[in-house]
This record gives sequence, C-alpha cells and structure tokens, in this order.
Amino acid sequence: MSRVLQMKMRFSSSPYSVYIVVAPLLLVLIGYVFYPLLSTFMTSVKSTSGISLGNYIKFFKDIHGASLESLGTSVYISVLSVICCGVVGIGMAILLTRYEFPGRRILAMLALVPMALPALIGVMSFEFLFGDSGVLPRALQLMFHLSSAPALHGIGGVVVVHTFTMYTYVYLVVSGALSTFDSSVEEAAYNLGASRIHVWSRVLLPMLTPSIVASSLLVFMLSMASYTAPLVFGIDHTMTMQIYLSTLNGNLGLGATQASVLSIVSILFLVTMRWYQGQRSYRNLNKGVTENRNTILNPASRYWVMALAVVLMVILLSPVLMIVLLSLSVDGTWTTQILPPKYTLHNFGALFANVQTFAPIRNSLEMSLLATLADLVIGLVAAYLITRKQFKGKMLIDVLIMLPWALPGTVVGVNLISAFNKPSLLTAGSVLVGTFWILPLAYFVRHLPLTFRAALAAFEQFDTSAEDAARNLGASWWYSFRRVVLPMVIGGVLSGALLAFVEGVGEFVTSILLYTLNSMPISVQIWQKLFNFQFGSACAYGVLQIVLIVLVLLFTSRMSGRSASITL
Repeated sequence: MSRVLQMKMRFSSSPYSVYIVVAPLLLVLIGYVFYPLLSTFMTSVKSTSGISLGNYIKFFKDIHGASLESLGTSVYISVLSVICCGVVGIGMAILLTRYEFPGRRILAMLALVPMALPALIGVMSFEFLFGDSGVLPRALQLMFHLSSAPALHGIGGVVVVHTFTMYTYVYLVVSGALSTFDSSVEEAAYNLGASRIHVWSRVLLPMLTPSIVASSLLVFMLSMASYTAPLVFGIDHTMTMQIYLSTLNGNLGLGATQASVLSIVSILFLVTMRWYQGQRSYRNLNKGVTENRNTILNPASRYWVMALAVVLMVILLSPVLMIVLLSLSVDGTWTTQILPPKYTLHNFGALFANVQTFAPIRNSLEMSLLATLADLVIGLVAAYLITRKQFKGKMLIDVLIMLPWALPGTVVGVNLISAFNKPSLLTAGSVLVGTFWILPLAYFVRHLPLTFRAALAAFEQFDTSAEDAARNLGASWWYSFRRVVLPMVIGGVLSGALLAFVEGVGEFVTSILLYTLNSMPISVQIWQKLFNFQFGSACAYGVLQIVLIVLVLLFTSRMSGRSASITL
C-alpha cells in the first residue's frame, strides 16, 4: 500500500476530518445569518459618541410614541390571528378527519387553496371582495340602498385576511396529528364512562398540544411580519410599517432598534411556547392507526354539515375566482361598478410579448432559482452532517439555520441592509445593497430552513445499513453517497427545495425593502400596478404566480407521496 493511500485512509478515519466540511458550513452561516443580525444590533446601539442605548430609551420612554404603539398593535393583531387561525384550523381539521359526509373530499382539497395564494395576492383579493370598494359591499349597498357600504377595514379586516391565508398552517399540522392518533386511547376513555366533551377536553385536545404550539408559533411569526394586510386595511402603526418607514427615511438607527425589538419579541414567544410544550409529555403508544371517521347519519345534521361545506367551498374559492376575473378586465375601466364592465385577454399576452413586462417574471424566477440552489446545497450538507456524523457544534448549526424562521421578513431585510451596505470580506470587497445579488441572498437566508428540515426528515427516515453495506463492499464515500444515499433521500430534499422556490417567487415583505429597478420581482411589480390602479395587469401577474405555485405544489406532492407539508 502506497504511503499516500495510507495517509488518506488515516485522515478519513480521523474524528477531526469532519471539521473540514463543518468549518466552511459554519463560516457561511455565521457570515450570512448571524453577522447581519449582529450588525443590526450594533447599528441600534451606535451613536456619534460611541455605544449608546439612546434609541432603546427613546423607543420605550415615549409611551404615546409611534414605535411603542406599533409594537402593541402588532402583538395584539398577532395574538388575535393565532386565536382565529386556531379556531378555524382546528375546526376544519376535526371536521375533515373525524367525520364522513357528502363533499368531504372536495372540501379537503379546497382547504389548501390559500396556500396557492401569494401573500400580496391573497390580501388584494380580499380587498377587491370585501374592502371599501369591493364587490360585495357595493352589491349590498345597491340592493339595500345603504348610505355606506358594510366593508372590511381596520384591525378586523387584517385579522380576517390573516385567518384566511394562515389557517392552513394549523389545519395541516393538526389534521396530520389527528390522522395518526391512536384511537384506542379515545375508546378507553369512552369505556370508562367519559362524556364526548370530557374526552375532547381532557384527552384529544391536550394530546394535540405540540401540533397546536408549532402551528401557533408559525402564525404568530407571520402575523408579526405582516406588511401588506395592515397597509391595505388602513393600520398605519405596525412594527413592519415603522421599520420600513424608518429605513426609507434614512433613520437606520431607529429602524435597527425597531427590528431588534421585534426580533426579541418573536424569540421570546418562541421560548415561551417551547417552555409551555415542555411542561408535560404528550407521547402515546401507537399500536397502528386505522381510518376512524364517524358517518353522519342524522338527516338534519347531515344537511346542516353539507350546507356548511358548500359555504366553506364558496369562501375558499371566491378570492381565486376574483383574481381570475380581474385579470381579464381592461385596466382603468373598473371604477364605481359592482363588477368590471370590460374584459380582454391583452393582460396575459402583454406578460410575454413585452420585454419590460416580462422582466419581473424573469427576475423572480432567476433570483428564486439561485437562492434555491444555494439552499439545496447548504441544507443537504448540513442535514447529512447532523444525521450521519459525530462532531461538536450540531446544535449551533441547527440554531443558525432555523434562526431566520423566527424572524419577520422585515427584520431579515434590515439585517442584510445593516451588514452589507459597506464592503467586506463576505462580499469580496463590494457593496451588496443596491445590487441584483442582495435579493437572492435574502431569499437564501429566509428559506434555508425549508430545505434543511426537509432534508433532515429524509435522512432520519433512511436506514444507514444500506450505506454501510455499500462501503463494506468497497465503494468509496462519494460513490455510495451518489448511488445509494442520494437516490433514497432526493424526493424529500427536492420537496423542500421546491417549496423554497415557491416562497421565493411570492416573497414580498423582504423584496420591498431590498429591490432595485434592475431586480424588481413579480410581487413588487404587482404592488406598483395596484398602486397605479392597473388592476387587470396586476391580477394577470397574480394568476401566473398562482398557476406556478399550484404546479410546483402538485409536483412536490407527487414526488414526496404525501401532502405538501413540511415538518418544522
């Protein structure tokens, strides 16, 4: 055996060889995740005289100031959104997983429709339907000769939009938990004489606590990061709005302080929910699960549930149909009428016929693809190392990857502005802010948790004996990884990557802070079209986004062999 081969084998068997891969991975995460967060905090405490807490004192001292009022409003809206999403999501999960009735399968498919709506499009569809100049208020005003239209506005409108667009996170997680729940526990409770209310309140709902906590956390984060819904429904004082205004006005110190406070609130909520979840064990001994739906036999109850299902279907489909209808309208013709008076296919033709009109589509696809490729590589490497190798720092890598998931999109945008508005080694001596590359970097940071968690779940389900057998038969590490490991996990990994790509195409909150004229994405172009009352053109972009997202979700579901959900 040659000396080089002996050294190579000695090195590969060394427990320290794994750090050759861990070190660059940590550098990437520290450089592009932790360093921007630290830069934002340093900007918030920096003053002309050095380090100072002046911005924080100013933030909390002015009780009636915009910042503190905005923090209270954001927390209030987020808590209300969590409660409403919880009620609707858990109710839908119970209805569709525990009961059998005519139309259940169709309603189960339509229940996921809000996932196909990008955040901006979802908000605008509600404004077009139920806002001050929406279709339904105008119709009611005309029918009943009302002096003013009964429209959605204010905090109520924001919470309704949040409930529609975010309840799916609760529904998916809770329905997944209910479908795998061991029915023998429930039957044992009934056999011991417990009533239905007692079984639900003391057995079923407590066992769902981990699912409810996880989905509530996600809804709270998304609500705290919400920008479009408060803006459209007239809520000026929210944290995301104040951060955007402070950054736009050049007051980076105040914007950084507001972003840091928002980060602390989000992380405190995360810690509180995890603490509550850890107070007791919710595990049950699962002895196999069979489908256990109760068929509704009572005629009155059956008709009542069928009517409820029809109403829910109409509610779920109406925002999508409204966007499709408006995409066929002629720009500038829908003013005071109930519905648009003129229709055309020109809006769709213009998307691909005009180079300038197509540019936002190309930008979104290119930037999302670049970010997804980076997410795929980093997520795959990190998941493989954590599940297959023994080394110190696993928890640090996990926390650094998941940290952006606990931060609102506005905060991630401010972090990147604070970190990369000057040349550094991480940017090869260039300023990234104001260039094409800042948005792919933002998408990479924001959506890395999706690919990482999907890859982690795929590796954890893969038995290592197949890889060990390949190595024992003389295959090299690279050969066994390429021909044995990768084919076994590629479905789950690509599912996470496709979802990250979809999120990038629909991203708005971070994009509105970081875009340039040369890198304008679809979401910002839609916003500008709406601002200029070009509803037809804006909704044509929206329909294209919806079609793209639906195709990706269908492809993802087909590849993974399950519904398009990721365990986070």
